[in-house]
Order: sequence, then structure tokens, then C-alpha cells
Amino acid sequence: MRFVAAFAVFLFHTGLSMNPMELTGPPISPFADDTVASWYESLFSNSGFVGVSVFFVLSGFVIAWSARPGMRATAFIRRRLVKIFPNHLVMWALVMLLFATPRADWTVWLPNLFLVHPLIPDLDISLGVNMPAWSLGSELLFYLCFPLLVGPISRIASNRLWLWAAAMVAGLAVYKILAVTVVPDGGGTGVAIEPDLRYWFGYIFPVGRMFEFGLGAILASIVRSGRWVRITPVPAAVLMVLGYVATLFTPAQFALNLVTVIPIGLLVASLADADVRGARTGLQGPVFVWFGKISFGFYLCQSVTIFYLRAATGGPQYSTPVAVLVLIGLFATSILGGWCLHRFVEMPMMRRWASARRPRTDVDPAREHSA
Repeated sequence: MRFVAAFAVFLFHTGLSMNPMELTGPPISPFADDTVASWYESLFSNSGFVGVSVFFVLSGFVIAWSARPGMRATAFIRRRLVKIFPNHLVMWALVMLLFATPRADWTVWLPNLFLVHPLIPDLDISLGVNMPAWSLGSELLFYLCFPLLVGPISRIASNRLWLWAAAMVAGLAVYKILAVTVVPDGGGTGVAIEPDLRYWFGYIFPVGRMFEFGLGAILASIVRSGRWVRITPVPAAVLMVLGYVATLFTPAQFALNLVTVIPIGLLVASLADADVRGARTGLQGPVFVWFGKISFGFYLCQSVTIFYLRAATGGPQYSTPVAVLVLIGLFATSILGGWCLHRFVEMPMMRRWASARRPRTDVDPAREHSA
């Protein structure tokens, strides 16, 4: 499922009518036909936001599902840091080498290096250097907070779990209302959808994304406790599609993640419940498992494989059939980049540094690694 989310981000990135990294060249979209290019961009205009929200809900679910009594906070945080930082550092260095250095002084690249840049209310910083890495700042906050949350979540009475899940959604709704009523515009146009400061507060600021992570963690307890209402994946997927269509007609701030957070939560939990029951979902096969393994790298390398590559080649636009082939080429290049990061960076670092040398029994290694 992580790969489906990362592919949604890919569709969003390849449809943009501007290069978000401010690189020279024509639009990212390879379609010369303005009608087709506009249709493609409009159709996937919110898919990237939905994909990231899936990452956050799924992260909360899988990490909570894999937690075990006696889990040591230091061991957990160590594994999570080793999971995200090596890939991030490689892409940070590559982006700095290829195109970011002339545009980024130390006030931009230093916070990005340590993944604290989403905390800074300046889009030149919070979306600077390797743009997809902004979401890792939220993941870092999730990881640091989870050892403090796992105990309270595990002590929630099973008959109150749904109430707490609803509270996460309500909390996100209140946060969004604050974003549009209290936070000033701050000037600028954000990413062509919201003024800079409001977009940062409502979407980039990691604290605001804790509700999605918390929802995922509570849904894991619901499925584990047997309180799941047995919504199966097919109707959950239909609801997800309807939720996405609704985002195309919803005010920007609410379309970013509020409209789809319930469908996303239901889809994640329904797929997990299906796995527990041994039901087929179409995602358990070796192909999807492999795509899932490389999904982190596939997502993280898109600033280079899409934004930089389109600019470096002059960003030419093509007839619709040729443009489709270009999209397939960008997809294949991103897959290759994701595989390289997984095979030569992520896995060696996980094997070498993710676990202490002495034997440990606080988690199920296979399930924790899958997180």
C-alpha cells in the first residue's frame, strides 16, 4: 500500500504546470496538448496530498501494530532513525550537488540536513533542497513521540477505541478551522493553492500531522482488539475514490487531508483486517511486496528523477502518445532510483546499524522492519 501512495505522489509531481524546485524550463508535464496537460494536472491535483496522508496514517498503524510490551524507546528510535536518515542523506547530498547549492545558503540546507526544516514557517526552507523530504520531518516527530504514546494508547479500553479514533478526526478538523480562521495569509501563493503561512501551518507543520499518525495507531488497536466493524477493502476503496473526488470540489485547506482522512483510515484498517483473516486483497503478492520495499526510495528520489531530469533535458513537450512514453520513462527512472536506494543504502545500513549487537527480544524483527 505504501507504493500505491508513493505512486499517487508521482502522478501529482508529473502533472505540475510549474517546476516546484524553481528550475528553468517549460512545465513538468510532457504533454504539448494544453487540453490534455490541463486534464492530467487537474485530475491528479490532490493525489500527492492524499498519498502523503496515507503514509502518515499507515505509519501510525504499522508501528503501533508491531509494538510489543517492554519495547525500549532507545532501540525503537534507533531503528527508525537508521530507516530514514541514510536515504535522506544520500538524496540531500545528490540534490545539493546537482542543483540546490546555488539556491540554498546555510539557513536552508542545514535545517534540511537534520530534518527540522518543516518546523520553520518559511516555504523556501521547509520545502527547500530535496522537496519530498519535508514529510520526513513529520515522521521524525512521530518516531520521537511514539514511545510516549504507545503506553496510553495500549491502555485505552476497547469499548472506547472508536471514540478516540473519532477524536483524532475531530482534532484534525479543529486544526484546519484554526488554519483558515486564525492563521494570517502571510503573503505569497504557497503551492498555488494557499498563501504561504497558512499552507505551512495547515499542511507542512509536523504538529498538525500528528492526528493522522494517532488515528493510524488507534485503528491498529481497534483491529487487534476485534472491534473492527468488518468493512472490507472493496467498499473502503470505493469510499476512498469518492473522498478523492470530493477533494476536487472542496476548499483547499480541507482538501489537503481532512476530507480523505476517514476513507484512508478505513482502507488501511480494512486491508489489515483482511490480512489477519487470510483474505485476498491483491497486495500480498511478491510484485507488490517488492514495490512496497522500494517505495520509500521511489518517493524520496522524485526531485531528481522528475524535477531535475525534466529541467536538465530542456523540459520539451511532446505529442500525447510520446508524452505517455516519457511518463513511463520517468516512472522507470524513479523505480530504478528507489531500488538503488533500497538495495545499496537502506538495507546495508539497516543490517549494520538498526539493531544492537547483543540479542534482543523486545519486538518481532520482521514486523518491525516492515514498518
